[in-house]
Amino acid sequence: MPRVTQPTPPLEEILASFTPGTLIDRMGIEFVELSAHRAVATMPVEGNTQVAGFLHGGASCVLAETLGSVAAYLHVWPGGLALGTDINATHHRSVRSGRVTGVATAISLGRTLTSHEVVISDEEGRRLCTARITNHVRAATA
Repeated sequence: MPRVTQPTPPLEEILASFTPGTLIDRMGIEFVELSAHRAVATMPVEGNTQVAGFLHGGASCVLAETLGSVAAYLHVWPGGLALGTDINATHHRSVRSGRVTGVATAISLGRTLTSHEVVISDEEGRRLCTARITNHVRAATA
């Protein structure tokens, strides 16, 4: 029997459940939309660059893993657990300033694994990075 995703709680309730001082805060990631099926967030380029001044590829991976993991977590909300098991990313172009936007879209929401595709774009809508993240999920036990 396929798992039925619970209704998504209000954004404020989700954000309140995150621990302050995490990498989410340090990277300046701001959530726009959150559900198991689709998660959207933005991140500044400034402060997340490599030595040549371009957005660091690792910063793109942090944004992608954050979005995919939070969406997976919402798949087993409330009280479940989501742990990243695989991420890969292809960097298509670079950017030096502004904000980037990541959009995670569910590929598969299973009982033990979820997979999301994450597309990161610049302010002009140009694709900078395509990533895929897989999470191991475990629903809360009664």
